[in-house]
Amino acid sequence: NYEVYWDCCCEGMAGADGDDSLYPIAVLIDELRNEDVQLRLNSIKKLSTIALALGVERTRTELLPFLTDTIYDEDEVLLALAEQLGNFTMLVGGPEYVHCLLPPLESLATVEETVVRDKAVESLRKISHEHSPVDLEVHFEPLVKRLASGDWFTSRTSACGLFSVCYPRVSSTVKAEIRQHFRNLCSDDTPMVRRAAASKLGEFAKVLELDYVKSDIISLFTALASDEQDSVRLLAVEACVSIATLLPQEDLETLVMPTLRQAAEDKSWRVRYMVADKFSELQKAVGPEITKNDLVPAFQNLLKDCEAEVRAAAANKVKEFCENLPEDSRETIIMTHILPCVKELVSDTNQHVKSALASVIMGLSTILGKDNTIEHLLPLFLAQLKDECPEVRLNIISNLDCVNEVIGIRQLSQSLLPAIVELAEDAKWRVRLAIIEYMPLLAGQLGVEFFDEKLNSLCMAWLVDHVYAIREAATCNLTKLVEKFGAEWAQNTIVPKVLGMANDPNYLHRMTTLFCINALSEACGQEITTKHMLPVVLKMSNDQVANVRFNVAKSLQKIGPVLDSNSLQTEVKPVLEKLAADQDIDVKYFAQEAISVLALA
Repeated sequence: NYEVYWDCCCEGMAGADGDDSLYPIAVLIDELRNEDVQLRLNSIKKLSTIALALGVERTRTELLPFLTDTIYDEDEVLLALAEQLGNFTMLVGGPEYVHCLLPPLESLATVEETVVRDKAVESLRKISHEHSPVDLEVHFEPLVKRLASGDWFTSRTSACGLFSVCYPRVSSTVKAEIRQHFRNLCSDDTPMVRRAAASKLGEFAKVLELDYVKSDIISLFTALASDEQDSVRLLAVEACVSIATLLPQEDLETLVMPTLRQAAEDKSWRVRYMVADKFSELQKAVGPEITKNDLVPAFQNLLKDCEAEVRAAAANKVKEFCENLPEDSRETIIMTHILPCVKELVSDTNQHVKSALASVIMGLSTILGKDNTIEHLLPLFLAQLKDECPEVRLNIISNLDCVNEVIGIRQLSQSLLPAIVELAEDAKWRVRLAIIEYMPLLAGQLGVEFFDEKLNSLCMAWLVDHVYAIREAATCNLTKLVEKFGAEWAQNTIVPKVLGMANDPNYLHRMTTLFCINALSEACGQEITTKHMLPVVLKMSNDQVANVRFNVAKSLQKIGPVLDSNSLQTEVKPVLEKLAADQDIDVKYFAQEAISVLALA
């Protein structure tokens, strides 16, 4: 069919009294046939342009059949095509003709590559909303049936994602057929199909009438949650959240909880992990009474699970779980049932478990209040600040603001300092980088006196770190500290140390001085910049290293707007003119650019 289609297109494109305006479109169409995958991909991405040129009728009668007949290509080309067709409604004549897009998308929904099928289903879901109820029954619903009863599992998996978009807008007879097709897929012989059905179970339940949720969905949910494949069972857990929100409270205990209890104790750790991961959502869905009676013991078991991945997922939910407990019994439940488990996790053998806990444990202080925090939580925080794992210490430090609100930071300061120092000097530069980013927060919480006494020297040490990313972050850190503590503090504490690095024998450290001046000038203001920083920059224009000299030119351009006009003319201009005549081409370039930007010519 290639040649027939091509002849039609070329006849239309190249005709019309020698009109050349459509020639580029002919080229794009030709690229659809090209052996080069990249050219075909480029043409597919410009498919809307081809369709606009052809017009809606020729797009429907020629382009779409051509695309449908030639869906045998590289996956990336098919993926682009599936995405394009989801936006083609107006290009085929609007909602009245949107069903013309179904044949190519149906073919794409059956291909072997999962990402292509998923994109085709996404586009089908999108255009389903543009079908009228009549067209939905005449054109879309038969497509869903064909996919659902296809010989290949690929089509049946795609069908699972389409039931929910057509069900609400079809007749009761068709609804019954759709429910039956979905039931069939939930018990399909192929695990991949059952997985797809389980993943869409909750979504399908949301569009069903309540009676059918109880009669159909619950039995399917129970069956999928007992499937021989753990990959199916864990997806049923996800559906449990949606199903629980749809049912009246009185039905939850009998219809949902037996299956949920079974999942929380499943022999597969992956299923238990999914329960732990979805625990907060499950808790909200089932309500306070069931939470107290059933979910508290289940959560305890997950926190004590034999698999570290499950314990880590549960530990990550500790704060959320405690926040969502019924207010009248929250403190009792936490102190009696949850805190003992948390204490065990603080010294867990797995660092991922400890790290997950450290990222949320500080939040318990706002829930339990000052007295409980000091008596029960503070020893746990201090133990984690001394943990051998850097991520644990880092997660505690990054959440200090929670404790600061409740008990004040002084309670932690003595244990905090050694942990900060260790992290600041950690062999992994990413750990050092992370602690730098938290330094302004710590500074604000600890206060200027504590900072000057204990942490100032660390901040200066980072400026000469052997990793550039650390030096860069340390420079930004100084700016944030000046914004927090003020220009006067900067003048007395930071600026003299930064300017002292201008005489460092290592040219990289001398350049760091310039980077710091660039960052600090605006925060420190005109007086400090002109009186203290500018003379150092000007002096460095005589540096032996060309990299330093061209950074002087860049610095003068950066701090120029902060300076007064007299300083610019009498001090900055002569130095830039000297640098503009430098032997090094880069120095000359940046000096001339600075002169131009500052309008000193």
